[in-house]
Amino acid sequence: MLAGSVEVRGWVNSVRRLGGIVFLEVIDGSDLQVYTVVIKRSENPGAWEAANRVRVGSAVVVKGEVPGVQVSRRGVEVRAESLAVVSEPIDVMPLDPSGRTPALLDNLINHRYVALRIPRQRAIFRVRALVVKAAREFLERHGFLEVHTPKICGAGAEGGATLFRVDYFGRTAYLAQSPQLYKQMLMCGLARVYEVTPYFRAEPFSTVRHLNESWGVDAEMAFIEGPEDVMKVLEGLVLYVFEYVRSNAGKELSELGLEVRAPRSPFKRITYDEALEILRGRGCKLEWGDDFGSDEERLLGQAMVEEGYDAYFITDYPWRAKPFYIMREGQLSRSFDLDYRGMELASGGQREHRYDELVRSIREKGLDPSEFAFYLEAFKYGMPPHGGFGLGLDRLVMVITGAQNIREVVLFPRDRQRLVP
Repeated sequence: MLAGSVEVRGWVNSVRRLGGIVFLEVIDGSDLQVYTVVIKRSENPGAWEAANRVRVGSAVVVKGEVPGVQVSRRGVEVRAESLAVVSEPIDVMPLDPSGRTPALLDNLINHRYVALRIPRQRAIFRVRALVVKAAREFLERHGFLEVHTPKICGAGAEGGATLFRVDYFGRTAYLAQSPQLYKQMLMCGLARVYEVTPYFRAEPFSTVRHLNESWGVDAEMAFIEGPEDVMKVLEGLVLYVFEYVRSNAGKELSELGLEVRAPRSPFKRITYDEALEILRGRGCKLEWGDDFGSDEERLLGQAMVEEGYDAYFITDYPWRAKPFYIMREGQLSRSFDLDYRGMELASGGQREHRYDELVRSIREKGLDPSEFAFYLEAFKYGMPPHGGFGLGLDRLVMVITGAQNIREVVLFPRDRQRLVP
């Protein structure tokens, strides 16, 4: 920062009094900047009196000068000319806003609004915002239109017991598991769509990777020749996000002590059968058709890292392990997952666009086609071959920021124990 006049609006994270001098550490309200505000009684008695009474956590407005020679080792030094305390805490601070005293994750979540005064915490969510911005920028440059689909639905995208039921004026409705059915219906009139959207899953998760309300970037594209068309877009999106964060989040990454590096490309492609053999070679007892759990994903991730790949696609899953809307090819499906170092980031594939085949698939999954009549209707009017993906936004932010728990990168996480704040 250049020398000159400055106005700082933010919160006092620490106070140090040394004789006739008060030092205030103030976190700016709009970015990651920390200021060391110096107020001397000999130079400004009025401001010194106010500073001498100020409490940690107070919201303040400081006007002053940034000297040409900086003495402070933490933050930009400001010689205060005036100090206005606009609000004071009425209770003891629930955590140390300077971040010098570590806080437990539960405490950070319970008091996220205060925790955001900690530069490291704020850096995480500034990176998250950049990830969303980059995803939108990439998709719109590639001809995708942003859409918004219902979150209260008459049927689930995948059915089963993972649906949250709600009473909709005496009728049974569900919170959306994904925008899958609606974005497919849109392929009847739009060629490329995307949505930044929440997912709701009524599963009793107790892992560091899962939440009951999560966010994703969903995309769907028409007139494809196969799932490889979709994988190329998804790979380009992930690479773009990594590079965007690397180029635009210098302060944030420095605060987090990270150096972001895009994964090696092109991403490795392995089939389900190849993945199964790798896992069996590492001691996993899996039958053909079994889905991979977290333990298997980690082992496969280790194998891929040993080959020099952080990101990799797993293709050609057995159809019985995939939802009804995925196109079948014999016993296999035109589907894929995208994993990063042992954690699934995205899933997708080519969808079944043929009306009769789709009805048959719904029945074979034990579902009632009549419950999907609104969805099936769109497939009667020239539905083109199409495919898409759902990319886990929370998990993508996790891998970019190096977080160990998904709750670190979600402002107000929702799991089976947590409904507030």
